[in-house]
Amino acid sequence: MNLNVTSSPWGEIPAHAVDAASAHLRDVLAIALRHGPAHAALVVYDTRCDLARALAEGYRRNLPDATFLDFDQAGPDQVLAAFRRMAPSDLAVLIQSTNFRLEAFRIRVELFKLGLKVIEHVHLSRMPGAQGEHYIESLAYDPAYYRTVGKALKERIDSASTARIDSGGESLLFASRLEPAKLNVGDYSAMNNVGGQFPIGEVFTEAQDLEAVNGRVRVHVFGDTSFMVNRPAVPITLLIEKGRVVDTRDATPEFERLLEIIRADEGEVWVRELGFGMNRAFTRERRVNDIGTYERMCGIHLSLGAKHGVYQKPGFKRKDARYHVDIFAVTEAVYLDQHLVYQDGAWQV
Repeated sequence: MNLNVTSSPWGEIPAHAVDAASAHLRDVLAIALRHGPAHAALVVYDTRCDLARALAEGYRRNLPDATFLDFDQAGPDQVLAAFRRMAPSDLAVLIQSTNFRLEAFRIRVELFKLGLKVIEHVHLSRMPGAQGEHYIESLAYDPAYYRTVGKALKERIDSASTARIDSGGESLLFASRLEPAKLNVGDYSAMNNVGGQFPIGEVFTEAQDLEAVNGRVRVHVFGDTSFMVNRPAVPITLLIEKGRVVDTRDATPEFERLLEIIRADEGEVWVRELGFGMNRAFTRERRVNDIGTYERMCGIHLSLGAKHGVYQKPGFKRKDARYHVDIFAVTEAVYLDQHLVYQDGAWQV
């Protein structure tokens, strides 16, 4: 007997997850981007992976009047020409299994220069199978959570004299005021640019005095040299003195290689970013492979290396600062001054 079985156009992404993507993107478009029918939309996508096809379908259901361009069929010249025909406050959506190459054209930066609203999804092919469903869940936009908790965290960060991470038997102290926190919570009302890379969910800062960071922190995940999530079997303990990594315990060969690369080019390994991830779709156990996506995980992440484009510090020359490697702290609790702001996997503000 011949059974005519039609495979799903989204491969390993089930239909209910595509329905969820459509619902989440509806909220992102309406609430975060405030996109309406008065403005045009252009969706540039590819079909190289299941997650890219699923997201494209989610946007088709929400943007029936938009122009859709398959990057691999249209080619760079046609895509660039389409961007340049758009008007300020129009919407550009980029759905990328890897990331689109448009010569020297830095897509998001250039689109912002054109006054466009931008939603960018990148490196989707790094997140196969169930990870695609995790990614879709991470697009859920809860404005009451992101905007209320994000604003409260920023207020606490901006007024705090110290910060401390309880890393499950180890403690890392920021004995310094923190830089004014930056929000990535889907509220663009006070920003020059509307949109960015999705998923969202982060408040980040760093010590005003980088040498005031001392103690130990346990690391359960780090970004490796291919920008993928690397999870050692046993958390790696870092000893940090005057803002620099000076020793490790239980380090893997890959992590040691990372430190060697940073030291070879920068001389020492600085700890810079202090990131307060807010996206509840990602946890210590619920991960995706792409480090730039997992960075939104609900918890604390830090960066290794001298590079941080947001906060300029004396003595750090942009041309010499080459590395910004995300690491994720085993986080039992977080304190800003004496206020407990994180416990049991959730923000307490």
